[in-house]
Amino acid sequence: MVSISGDGAAVEDLRTERLTLRVWTAAEAAAVVEGGRRADWAEDFPAEGDATIAPLLAANPGWSGPFGHRLVAERESGLVVGSLGLFWPPAAGVVELGYGIVAPRRGRGYAPEAVGALVAQAFTSPEVKQVFATVKPANPASVRVLEKSGFRRIGLDASSGLIRYEAAPLG
Repeated sequence: MVSISGDGAAVEDLRTERLTLRVWTAAEAAAVVEGGRRADWAEDFPAEGDATIAPLLAANPGWSGPFGHRLVAERESGLVVGSLGLFWPPAAGVVELGYGIVAPRRGRGYAPEAVGALVAQAFTSPEVKQVFATVKPANPASVRVLEKSGFRRIGLDASSGLIRYEAAPLG
């Protein structure tokens, strides 16, 4: 399937076994910013991270492109249960990943499934040489997501207190 991004471009959805990763529309981002609710959103969506990203999508059109931010929807129910994205464009071949699944849907393997699909998509771009993510040491669930998704721990950033993980290109 194809979704229409906030800037009106057609972007191919990413499909996994249980999820559809589709770009945010301008209307969805606006609904989050305005505190609205949509019928196809899970009860706890949007989460804090979604509320942070939504207003930035209009200012960063590349974030809505084929390598940008996506809503995570369950294929079975059609409900949006989270989001993830790459902060595009890459800087010197490096792009950062962020992700989140609403609390009631955590523990089902959705985050690693979605992260794996988006990271694979990222490495189809000749611009991407590396994908990284950072995580708080006090968030073992997020550490597990990255490890299950093939990321390796690089180290602790003393200034931020965050652990940096990197995914190597596939193949």
